[in-house]
Amino acid sequence: MRKFITVIFLLLVSIGIKSYASPVKIIPVETTGLSMVFTVSENKKVIYQYFGDKISSNSQTIFLNRKYKPRRDGRSLAPEVFPAAGDFLDPALQLTHSDGVITTDLYYVGHDIKDIDANVVETKICLKDKLYPLFVNVIFKAYKKENVITQYIELENKEKDDIRIEKIASAYIPLHKKAYYLTHFHGGWGAEMKMKEERLTPGVKSIEARTGILTTESANPSFMLSSDAPAQENSGETYAGSLAWSGNYKLTFEIDKYGMLHILGGINPYASSLSIEPGEKFKTPEMVWTYSSCGRGQISRNYHDWCRRYALVHGGQIRPVVLNSWEGTYFKFDEKKVKDMIDDAADFGIEMFVLDDGWFGNKYPRDDDRFGLGDWQPNKKKLPHGIGYLADYAHKKGLKFGIWVELEMVNPKSELAERHPEWIVKSGDRDMLLVRDQWVLDLTNPEVQDFIVETFGEILSSSPNITYVKWDSNRFINNPGSEYLPADKQSHFWVDYINGLYSVYERVRAKYPHITIQLCSSGGGRLDFGALKYHDEVWASDNTNPLSRIFIQHGTNMFFPAIATGAHVSISPNHQTKMNASLKYRFDVAMAGRLGMELQPKDLQGEERAFAKNAVETYKKIRPVVQFGDLYRLVSPYDEGGWAANMYVAKDKKSAVVLAYSFEFHGRDRFLEFRLNGLDKNKKYKLTELNTTGKKRSFWGDNMVFSGEELMKMGININDSSMFDSFAFLLTAVDSSDL
Repeated sequence: MRKFITVIFLLLVSIGIKSYASPVKIIPVETTGLSMVFTVSENKKVIYQYFGDKISSNSQTIFLNRKYKPRRDGRSLAPEVFPAAGDFLDPALQLTHSDGVITTDLYYVGHDIKDIDANVVETKICLKDKLYPLFVNVIFKAYKKENVITQYIELENKEKDDIRIEKIASAYIPLHKKAYYLTHFHGGWGAEMKMKEERLTPGVKSIEARTGILTTESANPSFMLSSDAPAQENSGETYAGSLAWSGNYKLTFEIDKYGMLHILGGINPYASSLSIEPGEKFKTPEMVWTYSSCGRGQISRNYHDWCRRYALVHGGQIRPVVLNSWEGTYFKFDEKKVKDMIDDAADFGIEMFVLDDGWFGNKYPRDDDRFGLGDWQPNKKKLPHGIGYLADYAHKKGLKFGIWVELEMVNPKSELAERHPEWIVKSGDRDMLLVRDQWVLDLTNPEVQDFIVETFGEILSSSPNITYVKWDSNRFINNPGSEYLPADKQSHFWVDYINGLYSVYERVRAKYPHITIQLCSSGGGRLDFGALKYHDEVWASDNTNPLSRIFIQHGTNMFFPAIATGAHVSISPNHQTKMNASLKYRFDVAMAGRLGMELQPKDLQGEERAFAKNAVETYKKIRPVVQFGDLYRLVSPYDEGGWAANMYVAKDKKSAVVLAYSFEFHGRDRFLEFRLNGLDKNKKYKLTELNTTGKKRSFWGDNMVFSGEELMKMGININDSSMFDSFAFLLTAVDSSDL
């Protein structure tokens, strides 16, 4: 027997797994720069001790002697790793056992640590209810280089009967500080990712979605939490979390009577009681954590690095410049107009043409948004030679080709709705309410999932030159229900729908790994790491107005990198806001993401056409820095003054891009001045202004050489201060021998 145990131990060590049970009392979860520390108490409770800058293993032993104030009921104030129902706080886990018991009491039974690869370490803390064969695994993945830690829960029912999950969070963090300042996001269509910071007060603050789809349009499951003082860009303690889930979510921030803050995040329990059968497991979505002791700027850089590597398809590949047809034609196009746009796109130096909504439907032609959704065959009147012909035509012109789809939805006026009314989300005999003249397909149904996967393949099969898909989703779910789910599982709908969507994504990605897919949901209605990991980029908003985009992109890039942010130049006056802006201003704003154009190219002629062609070529030169570099926010648009400025610095610090904007009237005496950041103080940089108009220059030091130290301590001041002026600069390191 002893020999057998020795063999098992050696096997575990050989595959990088370290298993522990008592008497081990410290459980660390660590990256290169961060530590989470848990301890196992004498009564087998796992205590959440620490989350912050990395703390040495020798110093971690102090937590073994840490004492907490006792409560009047004999319990300690020591926070558990995953608090379950039975106490007065909002629990991370709430169950109903088959005998009607509604409390759960989790104890430590062991943990293991496993190297996934050279950069990722998985730690699993295994818990069990004291009285029932119910097991809960709290699982962390530490991404060492990126300083990101993800967390999720695996629950397994080994009881004899079903249990009912009333609530299960993905993660929990306790904090005890003098004050707590929460930064969260709000908005609506065309105004997504507005930022709001507020000081938390005793009680519960909750942020949630209950729309099923478009869950990030009005709020987002991402947040930053600054301790003791309002958040700063380059200083102060900041905690951040982002739930990787595309369905209904709920974040809660509860300050209890002891002054402790309890943060929970996970699937929204709203109308989502889940019955778990004996032997069945349930896995929650991941919460993505990071921390910075030097402000929210480092928080963003951590997320961006992690996203490009682990939560974005093709995150290491340059993104092309795109022309999307939507605002240039809307539904009113034919084959000739599309070919003309492709010709113009080639002339502009654009690399990808995307044909948006309106290309499909024959019995019910897609001439507006009331018809044809669900009938994914090319409209023979508009496109007599089909989609493949246009894709091949674009290829001959040196462009890639993309197509728009909305595969989760159906119009009542469609052949699909006539053939399969049982595939549509509905609540019994209640009215099937329309939003945007469409209904939602029931993705809890495997037949619907198969239809979407097969349809995706059929569209691509028309030509190997279709290499991009814009995947849209334009309405929320109301009167939810499923003809596929049994009557006693209707409360599973909200969760099963999203899991069905993820199953579709996984199958599509496995079959078409080379295809670029844009994540769009009426703009920014599905902006989360759960969906983004199946996509190459996100359409942050349908609003292309540059002034609006300064704020939308500022909020979006708090968590999601520029490479993933589609940003398009559109016509002036803007179609959404009717605001006028110069072509330079529109380009300078759009260059802060994956640059594209969304207009009729023929509307740009003369000097504007020449400027646009030059700006496209300029972006191609700077995009490696914008798409892969580190973001430093120099001036926030939320600060007083009516200015904004961002900086992107290459990883090797040999080049950088600065983009700055004025968006208020400043009179004739005010001017913009700011310090740069992220450079090598010992390098010399040549500063060159980009996208200039004529001989006008905004900075007296254009084409001059400065040291990194000078630029970061002295900064630059800009002459122009008119409303809707914009400024773009390239910094290139030069050898001292060249000076």
